[in-house]
Amino acid sequence: MTEKFVPVVKAEEAEEEELVDPQQQLRDICSQKPDAQNLWAKYQECNDRVNSRSKTTETCEEELIDYIHVLDKCVNKDLFKRLK
Repeated sequence: MTEKFVPVVKAEEAEEEELVDPQQQLRDICSQKPDAQNLWAKYQECNDRVNSRSKTTETCEEELIDYIHVLDKCVNKDLFKRLK
């Protein structure tokens, strides 16, 4: 029986700075702006309304899409300036 030798390579554990996602940073900043806050409140109201009913066909898809659209528009202004 022939044994196969498989080399094991261990990477050195170097102290690397933790990567930060610039898109997430910008989303956090943009979510604090008044227009985003208003749309988030509308989404939450819709969500509460839907969850309070047992039989409903209503969804909050439109409210969520509006909120995400505003966030993405805000983020896109500065995102590519921050990429390395």
